[in-house]
Amino acid sequence: MSSNSSPPAAPLLCYDNVNGSCVKTPYSPGPRLLLYALFGLGALLAVLGNLLVVTAILHFRQLHSPTNFLVASLACADFLVGVTVMPFSMVRSVESCWYFGRSFCTFHTCCDVAFCYSSLFHLCFISIDRYIAVTDPLAYPAKFTVSVSGICIGLSWALPLVYSGAVFYTGVNEDGLEDLASALNCVGGCQVVVNQNWVLIDFLSFFIPSLVMVILYGNIFLVARQQAKMIENISNKEESSSESYKARVAKRERKAAKTLGITVVAFMISWLPYSIDSLVDAFMGFITPAYIYEICVWCAYYNSAMNPLIYALFYPWFKKAIKVIVSGQVFKNSSATMNLFSDQI
Repeated sequence: MSSNSSPPAAPLLCYDNVNGSCVKTPYSPGPRLLLYALFGLGALLAVLGNLLVVTAILHFRQLHSPTNFLVASLACADFLVGVTVMPFSMVRSVESCWYFGRSFCTFHTCCDVAFCYSSLFHLCFISIDRYIAVTDPLAYPAKFTVSVSGICIGLSWALPLVYSGAVFYTGVNEDGLEDLASALNCVGGCQVVVNQNWVLIDFLSFFIPSLVMVILYGNIFLVARQQAKMIENISNKEESSSESYKARVAKRERKAAKTLGITVVAFMISWLPYSIDSLVDAFMGFITPAYIYEICVWCAYYNSAMNPLIYALFYPWFKKAIKVIVSGQVFKNSSATMNLFSDQI
């Protein structure tokens, strides 16, 4: 007796004819093209935008300040996310396969964690910098020097790099989850599992600096309101030149703090979903659907592309610097001493 039923289609594999290959679950052509465009745009913005920030700050002498050196180093971290992390994560997210080898998977994971935590530590030190600048603007230049900024930059790079290397190259993140890790890391897979202890440490490493930033910027906001009232009172009276100078300095520092505060808020909004999801997932048996996880991951990645857009919106000097760089005027000998804070370039 014949049957009209056809045998079930063989599942697609990341690597055909390879034992232990992961199963491939690609998107249909339309969504696939859309996702490549969306993720590719994020990587391109992260690379080009942060490259512009670094070039502007290092080239123009007027921008050589302790705060801006921190901002340039932050841009370097975001630039490296765009170069070493986002392109490869894009292929993994869209194709559901990892085609770059097991060794590079570990390296990619280390870069992912290290550069993202480096961004967080930079933002935390920038918050401290802005707090000192707003609360004590006249003494600030003596307190937060280029040397202090260099120490902050060194810590912001060294601590995340040592941490990520120690965790992922030793494999302590998989302690107690060896069976799950073995099942996920089939040929063509690059899924990192982190046990509850290290997930908790990761969350606290995100939460504590974030809490410090919230407290500092909350205090900055209160001080800024007090200073605004004092400036208003001074303007209604016959002011001395020293009081006028102090008012101008305080206003400038408050404006810089506001812009960098927006950067901090954007970072926390981008990274909070991923941090919460990782914590809940580890304690609930890794129940998060793949698409939810990908959304959280790419919201976090896109933060590396957001900072240059924030600077372009709120920093007039950055807009002028971009015009000089893109137009090729940056190659003129006199461009390094150009006044970016005047109305004309």
